[in-house]
Amino acid sequence: MRMVAFFSRRAPKVRIALHAGELTLGLVPPERLRTHIREAVTVAGAERIGHGVAIGYEDSAFQTLRVMADRDTAVEVCLTSNDLILGVKGQDHPFPDYLAAGVPVVLVSDDAGVSRIDLTNEYLRAVRDYGLSYAQIKQLSRNGLTYSFLSGASLWRDPANAAPVAACAHDEPGSVTPSAVCRNWLAGSAKASRQWALEAAFQAFERADDWAAGR
Repeated sequence: MRMVAFFSRRAPKVRIALHAGELTLGLVPPERLRTHIREAVTVAGAERIGHGVAIGYEDSAFQTLRVMADRDTAVEVCLTSNDLILGVKGQDHPFPDYLAAGVPVVLVSDDAGVSRIDLTNEYLRAVRDYGLSYAQIKQLSRNGLTYSFLSGASLWRDPANAAPVAACAHDEPGSVTPSAVCRNWLAGSAKASRQWALEAAFQAFERADDWAAGR
């Protein structure tokens, strides 16, 4: 992790995402579960953590969760992969703990070709196993773009509450007619443009007849 930090200081524009904590009891001795996620975040400076399953076995786990929430360090949750490879699922998975701690969560499929799944399956599994609301699913989808490494600034000044940046503060995100100021700002950010398009897709879905009828 110190090597990653060393090279990061010399190439500060390179974004850092690291696998950490894709482990559980029985795969390694307990002492090998104690520091991976914490060091990936606090030593290497990772902006995204892949898997993070072993967080409950780490020293100072609650402190690490607070640091991740404060730094907006996202965790990539791979529900099917963690079930098939680690045997960790349901209430044994730390997915609800990350949500409760305010850590940005991104659902990912991991090895989709091996598991024969897609990302839709991961959203289905999240709803089925954890009873997520539509608002929570919507936020997870937003997080997929917010914490991606797409170029440009994020649309969200406050991602957790979907509050836009000042240039678009008076516009409805996803509107087909954003103000000139907002439109010009969006043109300068590939990430924000994709986020705006996602909000438009949400609006189209929510206007659909089946949605309006509650089906």
